[in-house]
Amino acid sequence: MMCGIVGWLNYDRSLVEEKQELEAMTSTILHRGPDATNHWLDEDIGFGHTRLTVVDPAGGAQPMTVMAGDSNYTIVYNGELYNTEEIRQTLYAQGFRFQSYSDTEVVLHAFICWGERAPERLNGIFSFAVWDEKKKQLTLVRDRLGVKPLFYAESGNNFFFASELKAILANRLMDPVIGEEGLHELFALAPSRTPGHGVFKGIHELRPAHLMTITPEKKTISRYWQLESLPHTSPFAQTKNTLHELLVDTVERQLVSDVPLGTFLSGGVDSSILTAIAAKKLKKYENVTLPTFSVDYEENAAHFSSDAFTPAEDTAFIEAMSNRYKTNHTVHTIEQEKLADLLGEAVEARDLPGMADIDSSLLWFSRKMKEDVTVALSGECADEIFGGYPWFHRQELVDRPLFPWMSSLDTRESLLHQDLAGKLDLEAYVKARMQETLDETPLLDGESSEDRQRRQLFYLNIIWFMTTLLDRKDRMSMKASLEVRVPFADHRLVEYVWNVPWDMKQFGGQEKGLLRKAMASHLPTKVQKRKKSPYPKTHHPKYSELIGTMTEEILKNKNEPIHDLMDEKALEQLSRTRGFEVKEPFFGQLMTGPQLLAFIWQVNHWLKTYSVSVKL
Repeated sequence: MMCGIVGWLNYDRSLVEEKQELEAMTSTILHRGPDATNHWLDEDIGFGHTRLTVVDPAGGAQPMTVMAGDSNYTIVYNGELYNTEEIRQTLYAQGFRFQSYSDTEVVLHAFICWGERAPERLNGIFSFAVWDEKKKQLTLVRDRLGVKPLFYAESGNNFFFASELKAILANRLMDPVIGEEGLHELFALAPSRTPGHGVFKGIHELRPAHLMTITPEKKTISRYWQLESLPHTSPFAQTKNTLHELLVDTVERQLVSDVPLGTFLSGGVDSSILTAIAAKKLKKYENVTLPTFSVDYEENAAHFSSDAFTPAEDTAFIEAMSNRYKTNHTVHTIEQEKLADLLGEAVEARDLPGMADIDSSLLWFSRKMKEDVTVALSGECADEIFGGYPWFHRQELVDRPLFPWMSSLDTRESLLHQDLAGKLDLEAYVKARMQETLDETPLLDGESSEDRQRRQLFYLNIIWFMTTLLDRKDRMSMKASLEVRVPFADHRLVEYVWNVPWDMKQFGGQEKGLLRKAMASHLPTKVQKRKKSPYPKTHHPKYSELIGTMTEEILKNKNEPIHDLMDEKALEQLSRTRGFEVKEPFFGQLMTGPQLLAFIWQVNHWLKTYSVSVKL
């Protein structure tokens, strides 16, 4: 079940009287779980939970407490487990008994049985907290690839955790402050974030694949999963067959739902593969027609022009897939005004400036999908694990000294207020953060320097770019109370593909060639051969005018907080030209000039709406 979780721990005083404060924290994330809200308080600790019901409406209520041995164990859980029945049967054989068929109860019993080794057995997307009453121990766990969020903070003797930053900031003991590190995160790296960092002072993120335990004596953080680099000895034909079996099994596992389910369908290879497998399975075993959904933009076709990052529109490829599998397809078309109007709400969904209109369109699209389905499958993560992005294939991008999806450091520096320019070193900060990730890359002894560089590139993408897109998908979809599952993030699939050689991954000289070949029987030829194309964005000049006008308005008002952080003349020039002098993407493949302007507007909205104070 996709939910929102909140917790407050203090060993030095009773929290029983803090129910109202805990309720206030929990209420900020009602969108993550509009179906039910519950709270639980003990002397040292309190949990809050908001529930989006997907499986077992009657039996999955949380927080959930189970008595085992001589202790009570209480859990708050946000996620979806895809090997629920296998674990249930294993636990049943060891004497455990169940009162529901929810995965929450399975996760709790798994933790009681295996303790800190339990996450290693879970196949799914999750973040959860378990309180062991006897030991007075709190354990926090996050899934391997960071599909589900989990933040934490300390203030004096108080420890807080939550699915979203806003829930922590809602506590009276926490203030929305950013320091030098937060400014570096904002101006050097956004919309990405350093793994483990929460931007606001005192707030951190539990990294993917990590586990935290807290007792009265100490706090420890450990990693329970890491990619392992091993020689790949299987020939291409066997690799292709293994990949096919893994992917079909992964998607079929993720179709379990007691509520309506559909797929995002862009007509790209990734979403088309998920759609094909899901449509076949649902039709064959349940005689259900799969609902599919795509997003378009007002008058986009009239203004679209092909480039290296966006080679073709989606429409013809979507139609080919929908016609082949007889899906119930819906195209939702967003107007330019709505795209601009939702920029602020997209910030509030993410609690940080994000991917501008790429975020706001997804928020709107998710709300439209929620009118018909509660669960959806989406194709994120395939490009990171198979090497689908241009920076895997264009040597000038591979050789960039910084992150290959970010060529904008000069632009970023030029936008800084002169008072900050001398205090912040954006390039040094980016280099240091990137080097931390390069240093932890699991390498393979004996690899050539070229293979080593490429393995590091894959690792950078998984740790940084992929988590940025997963953050975006979680916040925008959950703001709409839509559960999104990402089959390409199945850890078994990621582990297997990690060690497949590059010449196999790009079979036939095409990006994701192995994936295309393995799944060829599921795809129309035109879709199988389609060049990589990202999530669609608007190309309408009307949007640029709208966002240009919005930016001009905040520049005219000298009380707007953006004036304290960014250079006024640089902003005026960017606004006057509507950002069109920015030719290369500011971030990734989509964020060119208009998106940079929208990002700047979002920074100002964030500073103002969250009453952010800067303390250097």
